[in-house]
Amino acid sequence: MEGIDNFGTIEEMLAAVPSIEAVSLCMPPQYRYVAATKALAAGKHVFLEKPPGATLSEVEDLAAQAASAGVTLFASWHSRYAPAVEAAREFLAGTRIRSMRVYWKEDVRHWHPNQAWIWQAGGLGVFDPGINALSIVTRILPRPVFATAAMLEFPENHEAPIAASIRFTDAEGLDLEAEFDWRQTGPQSWDIVAQTDAGEMRLSEGGAKLAVDGQLLHAEPEQEYPQLYRRFGELVRSGQSDVDLAPLRHVADAFMLGRRKVVEAFHD
Repeated sequence: MEGIDNFGTIEEMLAAVPSIEAVSLCMPPQYRYVAATKALAAGKHVFLEKPPGATLSEVEDLAAQAASAGVTLFASWHSRYAPAVEAAREFLAGTRIRSMRVYWKEDVRHWHPNQAWIWQAGGLGVFDPGINALSIVTRILPRPVFATAAMLEFPENHEAPIAASIRFTDAEGLDLEAEFDWRQTGPQSWDIVAQTDAGEMRLSEGGAKLAVDGQLLHAEPEQEYPQLYRRFGELVRSGQSDVDLAPLRHVADAFMLGRRKVVEAFHD
């Protein structure tokens, strides 16, 4: 982009602009570990876009590197900062949840056209958007959940899934099911619906709106990324890190536990 410095590698950038204090990494997850390691070794604070890495182990190692270097590592989850997420968390904290359904279905051709990395091993496939839903679920539920069963649909010409369904429960037997699909055309679905003793809660539009029994209770303009960078600044100033791996751990569990179904080839 004209007027903005650019570099071929992170090493070139760090050498050319040593005064940089913090680095935000937004490349595909398969390549993030190496770049983050270079930045941490140079004493820079690091912001990891979601998902924070291709594996749990590499992100845990980055957290250890950051702690050793005395710098901040922030594994960000932008959907947690959607306008109605905290209101949903407060609502669920005050009632008994009987069941929850997650519907995260969108058109990959619209949102990720011709992005080969996302279909490769480590690119997560449909879990690239699905992990946004999991980041919200792990924020709003009052207790941790764990997967009990999963089905992953792999196109015959790709290494990552195009659709998935996962069943979860918790220590009190919560009935929770998530459905992810990248083949949905027309209106897109980013909804979390909970049946509770206080009524049906619907968190819709990716966390932007909250309604109970059809009555809209919360809807504000989206401020996800300003909130994320504000949080990053707070962490840097306080000398802390924030590396919550719960959403990525659920994806890893789905790959470990899930049955695999080969479906027809998919082409952009």
